[in-house]
Amino acid sequence: MAARYGRNKAPEATKRVGMSVEELEEVTEAFQLFDVEQKGTIDVKEIKAAFRALGFQVKKQEIRQMMTDIDKLESPTVLFDEFVEMVTPRMSSRDAREEIIKVFKLFDDDNSGKISFKNLQRVARELGENLTDDELQEMIDEADRDGDNAINEEEFYRVMKKRGDNPLDDLSSDEDD
Repeated sequence: MAARYGRNKAPEATKRVGMSVEELEEVTEAFQLFDVEQKGTIDVKEIKAAFRALGFQVKKQEIRQMMTDIDKLESPTVLFDEFVEMVTPRMSSRDAREEIIKVFKLFDDDNSGKISFKNLQRVARELGENLTDDELQEMIDEADRDGDNAINEEEFYRVMKKRGDNPLDDLSSDEDD
């Protein structure tokens, strides 16, 4: 099934569509959510929900325009490549910081403005991650720059942004653990 969505040729596809590998994987996952029969198509009626799964709010008129742009106005389905074509302009204009802050708010369910040990423990449990209390605390310690034993928005953003960079570039100390 991976070949149907172009996952095995992600580097070429990302150059073609102007998305990172991670963005293309995100679009693929959203498409697969609605391609329940695994035919490589989704129903036009599901496009709005697929966009919503990617974090975009679109109106019916916008969808009609996108369908017109790809010459599919009368078609009942959209192929994966066509969906990618429809999503690409929105993906490229998406604000990375805004997206990271949205994720931060999912962790910060008590609206304290910080991710506490309790918040991190809840998310790990919800995701089915078997992390020990020590491992969770280590995650907080690594991200916590102001020493308050919690992760604020700026600290979270910093950790998330450096995921793609070399993690050795930003070690907090030269000490060995």
